[in-house]
Amino acid sequence: MKKTSLLSLDSLSLQDFDENAELIPLMTPEDEEEINKEDLPATLPILSLRNTVLFPGVVIPITAGRDKSIKLINDANAGGKVIGVVAQKDEAVENPTASDVYNTGTVARILRVLKMPDGNVTVIIQGKKRFKINEVLTEEPYMTASISDVPEEKPTPKNKEFAAIIDSIKELALQIIKDSPNIPTEASFAIKNIQSNSFLVNFVSSNMNLDVKDKQKLLEINHLKDRSLETLKYMNLEFQKLELRNDIQLKVQNDMNQQQREYFLHQQMKTIQEELGGVSYDQELEEMRQRAKSKKWDEKVAKHFEKEIAKMQRMNPQVAEYSIQRNYLDLFLELPWNEFSKDKFDLKRAKRILDRDHYGLDDVKRRIIEYLAVLKLRNDMKSPILCLYGPPGVGKTSLGKSIAEALGREYVRMSLGGLRDEAEIRGHRKTYIGAMPGRIIQSLKKAGTSNPVFVLDEIDKLSNSHQGDPSSAMLEVLDPEQNSDFHDNFLEMGYDLSKVMFIATCNSLSTIQPALRDRMEIINVTGYTIEEKVEIAKRHLLPKQLEEHGLTTKDLKIGKPQLEKIVEGYTRESGVRGLDKQIAKMVRFAAKNIAMEETYNIKVTNTDVVDVLGAPKLERDKYENNNVAGVVTGLAWTRVGGDILFIESILSKGKGTLSITGNLGKVMKESATIAMEYIKSNAKTFGINPEVFDNYNVHIHVPEGATPKDGPSAGITMLTSLVSLFTQRKVKKNLAMTGEITLRGKVLPVGGIKEKILAAKRARIKEIILCDENKRDINEINPEYLKGLEFHYVSDMSEVVNIALTNTKVKNAKTL
Repeated sequence: MKKTSLLSLDSLSLQDFDENAELIPLMTPEDEEEINKEDLPATLPILSLRNTVLFPGVVIPITAGRDKSIKLINDANAGGKVIGVVAQKDEAVENPTASDVYNTGTVARILRVLKMPDGNVTVIIQGKKRFKINEVLTEEPYMTASISDVPEEKPTPKNKEFAAIIDSIKELALQIIKDSPNIPTEASFAIKNIQSNSFLVNFVSSNMNLDVKDKQKLLEINHLKDRSLETLKYMNLEFQKLELRNDIQLKVQNDMNQQQREYFLHQQMKTIQEELGGVSYDQELEEMRQRAKSKKWDEKVAKHFEKEIAKMQRMNPQVAEYSIQRNYLDLFLELPWNEFSKDKFDLKRAKRILDRDHYGLDDVKRRIIEYLAVLKLRNDMKSPILCLYGPPGVGKTSLGKSIAEALGREYVRMSLGGLRDEAEIRGHRKTYIGAMPGRIIQSLKKAGTSNPVFVLDEIDKLSNSHQGDPSSAMLEVLDPEQNSDFHDNFLEMGYDLSKVMFIATCNSLSTIQPALRDRMEIINVTGYTIEEKVEIAKRHLLPKQLEEHGLTTKDLKIGKPQLEKIVEGYTRESGVRGLDKQIAKMVRFAAKNIAMEETYNIKVTNTDVVDVLGAPKLERDKYENNNVAGVVTGLAWTRVGGDILFIESILSKGKGTLSITGNLGKVMKESATIAMEYIKSNAKTFGINPEVFDNYNVHIHVPEGATPKDGPSAGITMLTSLVSLFTQRKVKKNLAMTGEITLRGKVLPVGGIKEKILAAKRARIKEIILCDENKRDINEINPEYLKGLEFHYVSDMSEVVNIALTNTKVKNAKTL
């Protein structure tokens, strides 16, 4: 029975390729002598190998993927099955020429060719004799060359030194196989059964963990004794590495724990570094120091960083504080200390951007341009704190984004709605587990500059809890006199926020802490008129919805009359979010019809609007009529904009009691009482019989009783309602009013005028009664929005009654 061999020390055998293949016999001295007697052909096809070197007698599998190599193997397999094998100097070369391969190689015999499923060819070859390329004859379709034999010089059989080298190679090879966990023990049988000294040296050289360059040097050594001695040197070096690796693993093995895999990896790294004579984690610390050199921080910050990195260097990397300290220093290196983007103070360009992104809001945009002008003239980057105040959906947040684009600054947004933990603003102390910097510092880190436009959304919705008062923590952030040295608990030192342009947004000023409100410039962003909403829908909302639904203007067209119908009949807000939703319904309807290949009107009609959105829902907001005494239309301000308010009064037989319903607050109940007492004291002036007050009960009601209503705006409305009731005189058509009264009958000014005027226009009101002191508010409104409205400015209640009430009695008027 023939002796068999593994192909290499990594247990690769022929059975890996073909279970019916015969094992290749080990080379015996007789085989070697027979091979040496064979004559080499004058020319051979040359196969270049990328990453290995073939030695005489050794069997290796080669995978060929290049077209030239596959053709060479197929031709040789069909012919004499003898090829020349050389190694490439650079394995990255795809089509090697004569200059890209080594001059010395090995003649090989093809033992078996296997076609792989991926299209490549695997060939099993065995080295025979060394050769030298004399001249490359052709390079197409593959390389062929004239070759000459390279005879091997062998020591005499009685050479004791050579015999000792061979014995050492065998012993060392067996020891490496024994100590290495990656080499199967079966490989030792192959070593023991090798009889040829030359094949032993070649076999070990082929399977050592050397690069191609070193293996080629071994192949080119002519004298067998010199080659075996060089092989032994490489084996000793490999054995020393193996021993060192095993020693390191043995040292850390005792510390290994199944639940502490990460600890094991750190310990192994530490042991390796100690064996190399270095200090643990030096490279990481050095990288941090190199990054610190590029930072633009001042001397105080630099000293603090150096102190903290020295503290980290003294720490044991296995303790929990080490990772906290590393995160702390990483934050220091990632923050944009004194890094600023350059402002673009082109105010005309800024105005174009604001006009492009927002229709209307002329006062707001004018004030923003004024602020940018001041920044430009002052020539420093210390920014004011702006607060955009107004109902939802009017574009407060998007204004901040437009300002950032106009200035060329980074844009950062932080939502404060429902935030109730002070640490979200100031951060946690880094001694706590899971400590993090506050969201202000985190946002600046993400922005990459120290002067972004920073939008603080919904600042009125900050809330208190047992975890602190975030609104108080915001005082330092938004105070231009203090925020140049903002203290974050995690950072443990001041950070300059004075160059940040903070823009807060809110829906109500009443819920903002007074001290916080005092630190901000309030810009009132009021609602939109019907005309503005139509333009916004046409310019922004409709194109946006068409794009989001995959449609174009060719698929759906909504004209201004239809947009106006949607605005009036289906929205009752100051902003445009509700309008956006209604337009989205119209676009979805078109998208559905296109997808289902159904017909529809590309140009939307009023009928289409009703069919898609249903019957108009807000017709009740229209002015009703003046056929009933005691019904007056008032104007009210709400958190979502202006609205009209109906106040109704009625008389019934009784003892003169006054009852008020409609979920009214304390202020409105007081207004009703004041109005009633004023009428009693001035009954003769209004032509009212004083006995009525003792014989009739008065009931005042404000419809929509489930909705809470309060505020100093309905005094004159209630008084007008009561005078109309007692005198049974009609209230003038299409009239609304707002204002408060005193017991002396003086009319007081009220707020929210623009929102109330917008509500009046939506309700088709024609005349409005206001306090004469509110005339200044009307002057601030664009005259275009006031078209079709007539204003009456009054200072006394007698003027209100004279303007509001006609001399005509209502039908079926009561006789009092």
